[in-house]
Amino acid sequence: MSAGRLAPSPTGAQHLGNARTYLLAYWSARRAGSRLILRIEDVDSPRIKPWATQQAIDDLAWLGIDWDEGPDVGGPSSPYVQTERIDFYREALERLVHGNRVFPCTCTRKDIEAAGSAPHFAHEGPVYPGTCATWSPGDALPVEGTFCWRFRAGFERIEFDDLVLGTQSCVPADDLGAFPVTQKNGLPSYQLAVVVDDAMMGISEVVRGNDLVASTFRQIELYNALGFDVPRFAHVPLVLGSDGRRLAKRHGDTRLSHYREQGISPDKIVAWAAHSAGLLDASVNETLASSIVDRFSWERLPREDIVLEETWS
Repeated sequence: MSAGRLAPSPTGAQHLGNARTYLLAYWSARRAGSRLILRIEDVDSPRIKPWATQQAIDDLAWLGIDWDEGPDVGGPSSPYVQTERIDFYREALERLVHGNRVFPCTCTRKDIEAAGSAPHFAHEGPVYPGTCATWSPGDALPVEGTFCWRFRAGFERIEFDDLVLGTQSCVPADDLGAFPVTQKNGLPSYQLAVVVDDAMMGISEVVRGNDLVASTFRQIELYNALGFDVPRFAHVPLVLGSDGRRLAKRHGDTRLSHYREQGISPDKIVAWAAHSAGLLDASVNETLASSIVDRFSWERLPREDIVLEETWS
């Protein structure tokens, strides 16, 4: 059975931009009759806020989103919290090491900035220069804690048909370079963890912001290297502030928890999201999230980022 997912990262409060993406993922999954899985992506440990996991669950439920599996309801793919799934990532890493698809890298961020070439994608850093890539299985490893494992990016062009953006393509080695699949502390990177999780949970559709297209090319390489099926992707427009920049504190308090505390109806936020997605007439000020399912179509979604102009009181 097909499946979609909601994957909040508890690094802080969920905001209106997150809400719109979650609602689109929910509407798409329910329209297709797919399972919907809630997963907490908390391997980015230095930035994790202990209170943010429950708040994210509360925010999603407040919006009227429901899910079939997750940390609060259980399910056949448990556990649904990444820090409880470390053994799965280690097993995948061992397969990549034995296949010589990764190499240990001791380079610092400053090293890469000094020697790397200019990025080909927005929101990306310099392309890794290949400094440590001569390592092969059987060679000595650097001192534990001084290196991450990097995936050897391929030289063949990768293409995928995005449900929102259409055909996307790049040559990973040239456009992105080798990328980390672990942190230097040994924990998995975002790239490795989400690929393993999506494959093991049977995720067939991934909905996320259009700032993550570069990550998708990396993840497709990992899916292929590990012998996993590649899901469909929908990279949705971002919600921007009035200055055309990504939502931040300078744009006012757009946290969902803030609206909850102020007694704002979630149906107002749902109506705004549905209207911005071309699914609801602007004259409708409030609607239930479940009422939009039958209206949903990726073809109706505008491709451009949207500027937040609404306020609720």
